[in-house]
This record gives sequence, structure tokens and C-alpha cells, in this order.
Amino acid sequence: MADAGSLFCFLMASCAAFALSSLAAAVPRLRTRRTAGPGDGMNVLFIVVDDLRPVLGCYGDNLVKSPNIDQLASQSIVFSNAYAQQAVCAPSRVSFLTGRRPDTTRLYDFYSYWRVHSGNYSTMPQYFKENGYVTMSVGKVFHPGISSNYSDDYPYSWSIPPFHPSTEKYENDKTCRGKDGRLYANLVCPIDVTEMPGGTLPDIETTEEAIRLLNVMKTKKQKFFLAVGYHKPHIPLRYPQEFLKLYPLENITLAPDPWVPEKLPPVAYNPWVDIRQRDDVKALNVTFPYGPLPDDFQRLIRQSYYAAVSYLDMQVGLLLNALDYVGLSNSTIVVFTADHGWSLGEHGEWAKYSNFDVATQVPLMFYVPRMTTSSASQGERVFPYLDPFSHIVGLVPQGNKMMKEMFYDWTQTSTMVSYTLAVDVCTNTAGQRKKMVELVSLFSTLAELAGLQVPPACPETSFHVALCTEGASIVRYFKSSEQKVQKKENGCNDTNKYYSEEPVAFSQYPRPADTPQWDSDKPKLKDIRIMGYSMRTIDYRYTVWVQFNPENFSADFEDVHAGELYMMETDPNQDNNIYNNTLHGHLFKKIVDFLKH
Repeated sequence: MADAGSLFCFLMASCAAFALSSLAAAVPRLRTRRTAGPGDGMNVLFIVVDDLRPVLGCYGDNLVKSPNIDQLASQSIVFSNAYAQQAVCAPSRVSFLTGRRPDTTRLYDFYSYWRVHSGNYSTMPQYFKENGYVTMSVGKVFHPGISSNYSDDYPYSWSIPPFHPSTEKYENDKTCRGKDGRLYANLVCPIDVTEMPGGTLPDIETTEEAIRLLNVMKTKKQKFFLAVGYHKPHIPLRYPQEFLKLYPLENITLAPDPWVPEKLPPVAYNPWVDIRQRDDVKALNVTFPYGPLPDDFQRLIRQSYYAAVSYLDMQVGLLLNALDYVGLSNSTIVVFTADHGWSLGEHGEWAKYSNFDVATQVPLMFYVPRMTTSSASQGERVFPYLDPFSHIVGLVPQGNKMMKEMFYDWTQTSTMVSYTLAVDVCTNTAGQRKKMVELVSLFSTLAELAGLQVPPACPETSFHVALCTEGASIVRYFKSSEQKVQKKENGCNDTNKYYSEEPVAFSQYPRPADTPQWDSDKPKLKDIRIMGYSMRTIDYRYTVWVQFNPENFSADFEDVHAGELYMMETDPNQDNNIYNNTLHGHLFKKIVDFLKH
């Protein structure tokens, strides 16, 4: 590993004149004039989590222990209706990192690189890099593999080679100890960290590397864009076993609707194939595609998902505490989100791979110093670490213990007080925004917050355009909630006083056939025959499943295979499909008009 001095040199622009590949040299420079933004001149810490639905205290979940993310939310603008554009890792990440929808990236699976396959689109970190930022990637930011050119899009997007934990290669190995003492590749996998390869876990390594980079950058005058990607709660649900103590099994319930809805079109169903391939699930011999998991095993999955979220919360807490420790919390924008959600038994489904809210909805929050919160005084902590185990005396999870002892000091009393304050403030709706927003808007939103010129909106056909976005900035929604009250008092029926269109979030998901197949969750491009386009507003979710041609990437809206319509006021869990009992021509026209323009 390079020493700190050489890394300083490597990070600085004056020392970065190394030769790029011919492909990299062909990328157009994207430097633009700066504009005044709320976070003008600030650093960016971009935290993205794998498979995290909004099961957080700040989103109203009363079971989860997420004090550190809740504390971040208490200092942030929190969007309670944020949605991914496709509920699977690579397409979602490429979409929000390029600011283009899946029909423009033409990535619906894992097996193409957009710069070659669709267009040489600039990315969000690339845009910051070309505007003077040092851009760094730690953990899972781009999906690794073909979809990011086996390089996480380096050197286009990043100033230095992206960091991946050395232990991530063991993620799907047999590291879960069963009751018989043997090792398995299980879905539910609480572990003893000391028994793991290298005595650690990937997300712990990610936190340590991100903190190391913060320490490197604290003395530099150059702005940075640090993207940190956490893997949990992605399966396998492998986390330090101490976190199970936060969730006694007797407190774990089944999903409120653990059955397959009667009127759910077969094409819409996600048969959770990746779950079935785990050793502990295979042992249950569950029938394909609809056979339910036993109730007791469903509770184990839900328990471990919550435990994995608390393990994630610890990593986020240590990272944000480090931001305080190095004195950068007053000069750094923090964004926290996920690539998509994850079904926990709702509709008889597990994992992602659908257009339901549980698969597409994500947490999204923005901390902008002096905009979302008042500036902290010298020495005042913005993000003190909050211990989720403070009520369990003597319990410290393995793995991060040394880091906590080395860098951070807190007492049980102050932790409990801080935890209470964080939850109280977080559940205050003053910082929440209920507008429908999309992850595809992240690029333009962060550019505006940082004071960069917002990239232009993409033209109708943009495959030849390097720099544009298909998601409008949502900074306009950061305004105080009093404006919403004023609009209501004025009797305005428009949900956005300043924009004539009702805020809508669009998602989509491909299928190989009208009925569940073994590749329904993750069909390869050549096998896609149907595309489900979904439109979510405050009032409804409307989905049409139409014929799709993978050779020319065209959807035939005259060939509708099935549809779904759920009214949120009376059916918030999306269990009662009224598509066949309702006139919805205006909704069909709306979704077609949007996709054509």
C-alpha cells in the first residue's frame, strides 16, 4: 500500500499527468462555468447502499435500530417518496450515475457497457472530476463487471483506481456455520467475524478505506467527491452475529400481506430465484414459482435483514463520525440513498426484481451545511457516533471495535441522549418532502447543490449526446413545507405550484415470458420479450406489461400483455389490482406520452 505522502501526490492534479488509454483520451472534457449553489465549493460524500428499502427509524419503522442514519436524516432534507428506475443493481446504478433512464442506457441486465453499447455518456463523478474535484470510489458504487467495463468506469469517472474490499471475493462462499458445525452458502448468515477470511467483512473494509481517504483529504485544498458503496443488506445476509440481539425473534412478524395477490398478473410476479439457490432455502424444497416459504423461515429472513441494516448503520455512523473527526462536516454535502428496495415477503415475493414499491422505493436524503441545518460552531460535533447497543451492557460487535477505540470516544449516557434526540428530530416532518422523485435526478441535483452548471435536459434522442440528463434537479423541492401549506390554503389542485406536471416516478422491469420462468428475475437482453413500465404518483401505481423487441430496443404499446392499477389511499400495500375493473385510458396515454418524449 502506498504511503500517505505518495497518495497525497497521486491525488493532486499536478501529479496526475499519467497516460490514459486511447479510449479515455477520446472522452470530451466537461468543464463548465460555475453557478452559485447552496453548497458552492463544498465536497461531496455520496453514500449508496445495496438493496436497502426505507426500513429506517426516520421513515417511521418502529422496529429497526438505525440511530446513525436517523441522525443524518435529522440534519437533512429527507424524501419519503424516492424511486429507482429499475429494481436490479447494474441497471439502476448506471441509470442514476449517468442521469439516463434504462431505455437510454439500454442496460436491463448485467452484460453490456453503456459507452460501447448505447452512447459515450458522461457520469456524475466524471462531471465533478472535470470540474476540479478529486473523485474517489470505495466499495460497490458502479456494479462491478461488464456493465462498468471491469474497471468501475475508471479512469473516466475516478481520479484514482476504485477500491474494492479484499474480502468481497468470499461473499458467496460457504462461510455460514450451520447447526451441525459445517459451513454453508446460506441466505441467513449471522457470523463470528473472527472466523471470516481475513478476520473482517467487506463493509468493514470499505468503512476503513473511506476513513483513510478522508484523513488524506483533510489537509488538501482540493475539493473531493467521495462515493462509498455498502453491500449489506444485499444477500447473503451475512453480518456480525451480535446484531441478532437487537431483534429477538419473538418481535419479528410476517409481512402484512405474505400471499400472492389474487389479481396479480403472472408476468408481474418475481419468483425470487437467487433466494432459492441458497443452501438453507434449497433445503426447504419449496415449489416453484409460488410455493411459500415456511412462516418460521420468513421470520428468520426478516430478522436477519433488520440485523444487516443495523450493521450497515454502524458503518455509516463510523464514517460520518470520521467526517466530524477530520473537521469536514461543515464543508461536505452528504447524500444517502440505495440502488433499489427489497421485498420481505410482501405479495409472496422476496428480493427485488419487480415494479412494486417494496422493490423500487429507496431512502434518499441530502445534508447540505448551512442549508439543511445551521453551521456547527468550532469543535461542535454534527455526527457523533450513536451506539445501537447502548441498552445492552457490555456488547460491542467485533470487527469495528479497534477502529472505534482508536478514533472515537463517547459515553453511554451521551449516546442514549443523542439517540433520543436524533429519533425525535428525525420523525419531525419539517425536513421531509413527500414529492415523487427519482434516482435519475441525482446527477442534476448534486450538480446544482455544488454550484456547478446543471447539465442540460436530454433531447428526445440523446444517444449521441455526451452530457445531458433525463432527470430534472429536485433542489426546487428543498423549499420549506410552509409553501405546501400555502398552496393548499389557496385551493390549488396542482401538486406543484411552480411546475404544471404532477410529480411522477417511472420504473420498469423486463420479463422473458408471460409466466414466471427460472430467468424471470434477471433475463438476459436477448431473452427479454416483455417490458413492464410503471408510473407512481401520490395517488396510484399504474403498470403496463407490453411486447418488447430486444434487437431494436422497442416497446409495442399496441400489444399490452397485462396491467396493474393500485389506488394508494385504499390499497397502500398494492394488493388489490383494479386494472380490469377501471377505465384508465388517460393513464395509458400519460405513460405512453412520457416514454415517447
